Amino acid sequence: MSSNQIIAVIVAGGRGARARTSIPKQYASIGGVSMLRRTVLAFAHHPRVDGVQVVIGETDHEQYALAVEGIAGLRPPVVGGTDRQASVREGLRALQADDPSYVLIHDGARPFVSSQTIDRVIDALSTAEGAIAALPVADTLKRETTAGGIAETVSRYGLWRAQTPQGFRYATIRAAHEDAEPGIATDDASLLERQDIHVSLVPDEPTNIKVTFKEDFQLAEMILSSQRETRIGMGYDVHQFEAGDYITLGGIDIPHTHKLKGHSDADAVLHAITDALYGTIAAGDIGQHFPPSDEQWRGAASDIFLKHAAKIVRDKGGRIVNVDLTIICEAPKIGPHRNAMAERIAALLEVAPSRVAIKATTTEQLGFTGRREGLACQAIVSVQLPMEA
Repeated sequence: MSSNQIIAVIVAGGRGARARTSIPKQYASIGGVSMLRRTVLAFAHHPRVDGVQVVIGETDHEQYALAVEGIAGLRPPVVGGTDRQASVREGLRALQADDPSYVLIHDGARPFVSSQTIDRVIDALSTAEGAIAALPVADTLKRETTAGGIAETVSRYGLWRAQTPQGFRYATIRAAHEDAEPGIATDDASLLERQDIHVSLVPDEPTNIKVTFKEDFQLAEMILSSQRETRIGMGYDVHQFEAGDYITLGGIDIPHTHKLKGHSDADAVLHAITDALYGTIAAGDIGQHFPPSDEQWRGAASDIFLKHAAKIVRDKGGRIVNVDLTIICEAPKIGPHRNAMAERIAALLEVAPSRVAIKATTTEQLGFTGRREGLACQAIVSVQLPMEA
């Protein structure tokens, strides 16, 4: 009996040879985030989608795990077949126990599908066995001769470009795939067309491109930039010195005449960056996420806090653009440790070291830092986020 669910099947088992990437194209980066992760998030975060089933290549388990790390609610991946049709069939078979009412079949290489397109496809299924996102053909069409010339102009009237997602009643599309001859379908709707089953056309958006060729990655970056905004977050932290022989700053240990006093390891640099990251998404501050009253954080390494903030930003589709730090102290000297500190912060944030700027200054012996009672750090972070985030 049908479970009245809507489950998305993401087809991501191909090699993507035409893209000429060193890894399967669906795992290549767009704006610092793998294409497949962007695709999966579009469905995993959609309020009307109850589950996501990804179909992957036989040797892609490790890359897949990295691409979807931290995304909740995903079903275990299944291995696809020799072509797209076979891969979709395997994805549909994996849903047999759930027996959902509807499925949405989508290409893993279409990372910019909008929630509005997903809604329109789902809505169309209330009156049709199937519905596909599509775009009307706007260009004049020519048929080619065998010699490479023009044989004729083909009327574009009534012609549409088939896109994904393509949505279907699960029982209908599952039966169509099980009955189909191998290799006869480049899209799923054509299997229903062969049985004269009505499939609705749903208007899509031009930005829902399929990344196929290497040049498409440049177009994808342009689309991404047009759909994003830059947000700035600021963080500030202070810690007092106490008896000790080193401080932890920027994720590294620096020999000193004192150590920094705090509930955790008192890394003022990482704390300031963490608060700045939370600020870009209005997610409170470090004390809300890791209260000093909670004993589990006593003596904790601050990279835990920084990784948490960075993950929240990434899960919202964010990309960390740069970090600008000013460390305020009379001692220790920051210069000899600047490069190591930048490399450590960059590794924690998964950005290039060139995106982490570290400056140091004093207060000319004024105030608590001037009296060498402690140090302070200011951090400014810029992040690119989707407009709706």
